[in-house]
Amino acid sequence: MIAGIRGSIARLGDDHVLVQVNGIQFRVFAPRSTLNQVGAPGDEAELFTHLHVREDALTLYGFATEPELELFEVLLTVSGIGPRVALNILSAASVDTLRSAIANNQTTVLQQVPGIGKKMAEKLVFALKDKIGAAPPAAAPRDLTAVDKETVGALLSLGYSAAEARAAVAALPSDPTATIERRTLQALQRLGS
Repeated sequence: MIAGIRGSIARLGDDHVLVQVNGIQFRVFAPRSTLNQVGAPGDEAELFTHLHVREDALTLYGFATEPELELFEVLLTVSGIGPRVALNILSAASVDTLRSAIANNQTTVLQQVPGIGKKMAEKLVFALKDKIGAAPPAAAPRDLTAVDKETVGALLSLGYSAAEARAAVAALPSDPTATIERRTLQALQRLGS
């Protein structure tokens, strides 16, 4: 089994990265969070991987962190969840957000994922509640200002998920004098780091 890959980024796609290792390019499918962290073509990248084997294909999935990989593999244990759906789930929210949603029966968080309806969200919570364990306590979310709400809207229009946009803006230090443009740039820097 291929447990990891390290090489230079040849190209970034919408849902994958091509990693060049000793003259061979590997297509590694990854969640948005990982694609935002790997860098640009020519940069060195190291990913934790899962090799999915089917009769007609060998597909490599890569993750920036071990917790992402672990959650991906746990999601695959649920009947009806394949690698593509698991990747969509990890692209929609952070590992901590997903763990918290599962531990606290918050199916609405899971229903925000394209292709996950109410029944599948309930099935995920039921199947994974004991496997995931209690999520670490999250800091109480602060109320977003009008500028921050508009910043979230700007990030959504740039293609970020609602969970990513809210998390990036909520993580910014409070600044009542900031403009929408400044807050958006700060959030984009946070999302890109």
